[in-house]
Amino acid sequence: MTTGPYCAPLADAVAARVLLAAAMLPVADLEASQVELLGAWSSGELVGVIGLECHGRDALLRSLAVCAERRGQGIGTRLVGALEARARGAGVERLWLLTETAASFFAARGYRRVDRAAAPAALAASREFAALCPATATCMARTLTPLRA
Repeated sequence: MTTGPYCAPLADAVAARVLLAAAMLPVADLEASQVELLGAWSSGELVGVIGLECHGRDALLRSLAVCAERRGQGIGTRLVGALEARARGAGVERLWLLTETAASFFAARGYRRVDRAAAPAALAASREFAALCPATATCMARTLTPLRA
């Protein structure tokens, strides 16, 4: 019996590319940018994906997509939580993102709008910031609470 979608690292980006393309999210630089993908599965089917692109103590949360027929079931929230835990474990202190459609979703999860120019130089130089996401995208960030020993 499956209790619901579970999240885990995604080794094969082929299914993720299909899901991301269906959500009209960038896939051109997934391998070149060394984005770590996490997936959510239900009954053996990939139903959601999210990416983490680390740049030292800052990281880019990118490519959150949930298949259309599974939206509104908490899968996106689970993926964001799994990604945040992964980021904390990697020593990331602040997550950044760009979005054209999901600012309210991320705001409800503690992300705040910030000026895109405030992004650290390494993030600003990433393909996501520099070329793939339009200048009109909302920039958001969240400081992660450190893990307790």
